[in-house]
Amino acid sequence: MIKNTKQLKLSSFYFFFFATLGAFVPYWTLYLKSLGFSAVQTGGLMAIVMGSKIIAPYLLAWLSDHLTKRLIIIQLSLIFSFIVFAGVIPYQSFNWFVVVMAAFGFFWNTSLPLFEALTFSYLGDDTNRYSLVRLWGSVGFIVMVVGLPTLIKDENISRLPYFILALLFVNVLTTFLIKDKQVVVSSSKTTAIIATLKRPIVIALLFACALQALSHGAYYTFFTIYLEEHHYSRNMAGWLWALGVFSEVVLFIVMHRLLNRFCVCQLFFLALLITSVRWVMLALWVDNLFLLLLAQLFHAASFGLFHATAIYLTHELFPGRLQGRGQALYAGMSFGLGGTLGHLLSGYTWETMGSTWTFLASALIAFLGAIIAAKFVKQGALN
Repeated sequence: MIKNTKQLKLSSFYFFFFATLGAFVPYWTLYLKSLGFSAVQTGGLMAIVMGSKIIAPYLLAWLSDHLTKRLIIIQLSLIFSFIVFAGVIPYQSFNWFVVVMAAFGFFWNTSLPLFEALTFSYLGDDTNRYSLVRLWGSVGFIVMVVGLPTLIKDENISRLPYFILALLFVNVLTTFLIKDKQVVVSSSKTTAIIATLKRPIVIALLFACALQALSHGAYYTFFTIYLEEHHYSRNMAGWLWALGVFSEVVLFIVMHRLLNRFCVCQLFFLALLITSVRWVMLALWVDNLFLLLLAQLFHAASFGLFHATAIYLTHELFPGRLQGRGQALYAGMSFGLGGTLGHLLSGYTWETMGSTWTFLASALIAFLGAIIAAKFVKQGALN
């Protein structure tokens, strides 16, 4: 599955980055709830972390593209994220958490888009193997969502920041296993960023990605709480998170075959459409275990297929030295702008409209993204 030593080293970064995410996303809201924060405050704090993706990755990607010091910037961003996150331990006031989450998000969210560009530089013409490297991030996520519930039961939830800090530290170490590798730019691939951003397919892609991430806001913020409200245990919640990510792993394993057989634009549209169906199922049939399990299996499309196709399209549309900024724009518009609005708005709709209508609204948003993808993100527009 891992072709060589270089891919193994790249995979180790993804494993620990997404292991950290697996500790943070499903369980950080429970930690915030244990501190007495309301749903609006919880959604706001998660939105702050996501909001940093709007600007920070692009700024440092621009710096990386001009200084050709990509790996050093990745390493420094992770080191500072470790230092900043330690600030959640001595103080637990809401205002203090706003500051810490903003600074943590700024540094932590910068590292992944730059590492995505670095990975593609290593893969060269073998870009279809990206999914086989990236799937180890999903494995790391699964390990955390399954393993942590036994360690952070209600009385031990205060341990969570220490687990996250340990994972961040190891993630820093993985960046020292590889060397920097810059993309070789030919004159035919030198394109101005403004000219690229004016292309209709680029505008549509970024907008659809923002809507897709926006639709995930309620899921990433409240899914664990939602399950507990419907009388599922925390261990069961962990396994349901894991099932979703396991389906994502399976998708990543076969993704290179799908890209060889099907149009990437059609796969992108399909991911958005299935996402809409998934949120309807969570809204209406959360108490039906069979349909809940099926909805979690749809994570293979709502994240796995979506992310793999979006990354591939971004790589194709932002060539040469624009790769770092292209990946940063994808992260900023999707998980940054879309994710921020998703976390923030879901906090308000959860309290005012309830969980069912929140997920139905998420379904409508994803469906709008699918319509945009079907109309504008077409194979003929890639060239």
